[in-house]
Amino acid sequence: MANILVTGGCGFIGSQFIKAMLQEENVFISNLDKLTYAGNPANLKEVEGCSNYRFFKGDIQDKEILDYIMRQEHVDMVVNFAAESHVDRSIEGPEIFARTNYLGLQVLLERARQHNISRFLQISTDEVYGEIKKGKFQESHPLCPGNPYSASKAAGDLLSLAYYRTYRFPIILTRSCNNYGPYQYPEKFIPQLILRGLMGRNLPVYGDGSNIREWLPVQENCRALREILFRGQKGFIYNIGSGWEYENLEIAGMIAEILGLSPARIELVSDRPGHDFRYALDSSRLKKELDWRPRGSFYQGLVETVKWYGDNRWWWQPLWEERD
Repeated sequence: MANILVTGGCGFIGSQFIKAMLQEENVFISNLDKLTYAGNPANLKEVEGCSNYRFFKGDIQDKEILDYIMRQEHVDMVVNFAAESHVDRSIEGPEIFARTNYLGLQVLLERARQHNISRFLQISTDEVYGEIKKGKFQESHPLCPGNPYSASKAAGDLLSLAYYRTYRFPIILTRSCNNYGPYQYPEKFIPQLILRGLMGRNLPVYGDGSNIREWLPVQENCRALREILFRGQKGFIYNIGSGWEYENLEIAGMIAEILGLSPARIELVSDRPGHDFRYALDSSRLKKELDWRPRGSFYQGLVETVKWYGDNRWWWQPLWEERD
């Protein structure tokens, strides 16, 4: 039996990871989530009654609840999704990002070390590398974060690797490209465009729309995370990328097309400070060592995502009204 503590499991990626893992035999999931604005219990509504799942409300900075869960549930693996993750919010208020993404991680790492955890998967981001005009980032590339969010995640990455080097703590790091799919919070780029389109509003795109991102359906990311958790090498970093790169303006155009909207509904707005131009990951290590490759296509995943939001107003309408 694999007893896994998932932190931040009510968020977008964490909730999809939990649902995927609960389909496996001999897995028990304890989910610790503070339930901030992006931690939505509705993301896990269908697994609430599962005998191999238990939810705890709490903060990764709370040593007592961490000790209780790790001892009571016999936790032997930790997967840390708990993070503040929205770049725009980090520009407006960076303090909470440093507090959660670095200081909170330190508490979690230390409690896991004290309880002799066998594997600790730290979920990071391609944004820690900064921008790249040509080529792709390899795991050995220097970190050069360009905003308070990515800087806080880069600090967490360095701390995690220091725990491995100092204590031989069984850390594994993942850096994923941009995820998209069902249950993503409305402030993010793709769901924001979809929801605005569904409500008859314009589709805003920063700057001239030429910024490039690499995209991966959340289900495919979770499949990669599963392989890395069980078979990845301790002390290693794994990039998780798809190779599917698009300009932001292209994404907006696809969404408008899927929704049957005129391209004139796309609105270019003032760029945000420190907006990285392009991210792209070299995922050769993951493909070679663990034989993982993304399935499907970007456009297929986008069509399915648009359909999901169109069919599930019950999920996003309250969240949109709350932030609007």
